[in-house]
Amino acid sequence: MAEIRGSRGGLPERRWWLAVAVVLIAALALPNLVGEYPLLQLSVVAILSLVSMSEGFLWGFVGILSFGQTAFFGLGGYTYTVAALNFDQTTLPLLAAIVLPALLALVIGYFMIYGRIGDLYLSVITLVVTLILEKAMRATSGSQYVIGSVRLNGQNGIPTVPSLAIPWSHGQTLDLTGVFYLSVVCLAIVYVALRLLLQSRTGRVFVAIRENDQRAQLLGYDSRVYKLLAFVIAGAVAGFAGALYGVWGNFVSPDMFSLSQSAQILIWVIVGGRTTLVGPIVGCALIEYLTTALGTAAVGQVTVIMGLILMFAVVFFRRGVIPSLGDGARLLWRHIQSRGARGANVSQ
Repeated sequence: MAEIRGSRGGLPERRWWLAVAVVLIAALALPNLVGEYPLLQLSVVAILSLVSMSEGFLWGFVGILSFGQTAFFGLGGYTYTVAALNFDQTTLPLLAAIVLPALLALVIGYFMIYGRIGDLYLSVITLVVTLILEKAMRATSGSQYVIGSVRLNGQNGIPTVPSLAIPWSHGQTLDLTGVFYLSVVCLAIVYVALRLLLQSRTGRVFVAIRENDQRAQLLGYDSRVYKLLAFVIAGAVAGFAGALYGVWGNFVSPDMFSLSQSAQILIWVIVGGRTTLVGPIVGCALIEYLTTALGTAAVGQVTVIMGLILMFAVVFFRRGVIPSLGDGARLLWRHIQSRGARGANVSQ
């Protein structure tokens, strides 16, 4: 809840900036401390955390539950791949992977939000859009499905995603460590940008709409404009994450659009806590770590175990891990303060 309370206006406190800087510096030091495989896993966690944070921002601060973040995620990955392979360069394709998902979010969001569709039906429509895109991409296995010189390959995906070239290095591409640095820095930039947005007047309107849409409209705010803006921002962030995901694995496939991926994003947000921006990042990292650890240990029925963990998290951390820990820390601090005050009164 700290980030909702902090949305009164102005810049975040100095200690928040210090905390972000310390965490970022510590993260950037990891390549010197871990091997290639952990670094590979940490890179994908940072990338997937971008998608998770886009969902957390949209759902937790604006009140829009979207099942369609994987639609923008997959579209971003395919846009970057197709454009990079056709034009033999990567900078503009990376920008296109942000712009095209944002435009799709603008079109879909306009018809849903300005059509006054209820929140439940809005969630269903985003789910339908995701399923349509997934089925459409899986049906492109024939040789006639070509964009420029790039075959889409249907459910086999495109295994030749170009690595991201460093613009000033005359064709040098990012290696594993470079992808990690890029992913972590981009995650930090997006986190800070969303936090600053939520600290602004626009961010306060977002939260007001989430709390009571009708009251916000009575106060003179056109909630449709703000909802559409948030939907486009979330779509752009998810598309950018999709492009980075393609760069990370040098592979994109229709699985990026899948319903299971969409459900997983929601699980990350629920476990971490949707009322903070940090919660979705922590939820993603925690679930991905547990999934990898269980798989490495050759534990059977990983899905069942993860389902039990989710049930445990929902029952005992109803608002998510981060908000619940924050509440516990505040209660402990108040208890310590009250005991200190009682001790001072006794000594007097």
